[in-house]
Amino acid sequence: MKNIPVRHLGAVINEPHFSEGFNIRDVATLLSGSDMVQELHRHSFFYILVLEKGEGMHSIDFVDYPIGKQTVFFMRPGQVHQLVLKSGSSGYLIGFTPDFYVPLEKSASQVLRKVSAKNYCSVTAGSFTKLLAVLANILEEYHKKEERYEAVIRSNLDIFFIELLRQSKNPQKSANEGSEYQQERFEELQELLAVHIAEQKQVSYYAGKLNLTAYQLNGITKVTQNKTCSEVINDYIILEARRNLLATSGLIHQIAWELGYEDVSYFIRFFKKQTGYTPDAFRQHFK
Repeated sequence: MKNIPVRHLGAVINEPHFSEGFNIRDVATLLSGSDMVQELHRHSFFYILVLEKGEGMHSIDFVDYPIGKQTVFFMRPGQVHQLVLKSGSSGYLIGFTPDFYVPLEKSASQVLRKVSAKNYCSVTAGSFTKLLAVLANILEEYHKKEERYEAVIRSNLDIFFIELLRQSKNPQKSANEGSEYQQERFEELQELLAVHIAEQKQVSYYAGKLNLTAYQLNGITKVTQNKTCSEVINDYIILEARRNLLATSGLIHQIAWELGYEDVSYFIRFFKKQTGYTPDAFRQHFK
């Protein structure tokens, strides 16, 4: 089966100046008077689009977000997106691999986990000015490449993530997030699902990986998502199925096998129960 196209940092056409797992570009310069039109694909790296102004459409995991002024889009590796960015947009586009930004302090890692959990952020004018100043400094360091410039870039990323966490407003985020501990455990669950979903679909497995009981893990997902852990697992399976149905031409039985289902009929029934569509009907209706 042809998999969802994956873009790697430094291996994509028209992405110059690749250096040690990090890239930053000026959006206006990147567009050069033309529209950017990207089909569905995923990245193997963190992807941040910071727009001072802009027009277009950005779909991340099949959720459409408005493109406008003072907005930030933050994507984790593996997420699927489709982007149309009109000429005249301005801001910054950043990519970095998980190996490039590896904070020594646990608190810094938690900040990255929190900000990357928000795909769309609308930022107030005053706060956005602070973000732009940090990014302008990163861009300068990136191009000049003076002594220890990478350390300076990482330090500025720390500041950028903290400021974004403080100031960003996400209308998509539920007000019921639970405690910081519960939110962190849920985010760890999401990371585990991304790696193990094809082989493991049992609550007990993920509870064990998190050193929790199934009861405790269910409590965490109920508080943070108002769903049982089984429902969260099912949601992720459906999300990955939708990604493959819309971003590839793979046959239904191939997609079922990719998701760990040997019984294709069972997979079709499961998908229809969750979405109201058979996989074929879903693809025909939404692609």
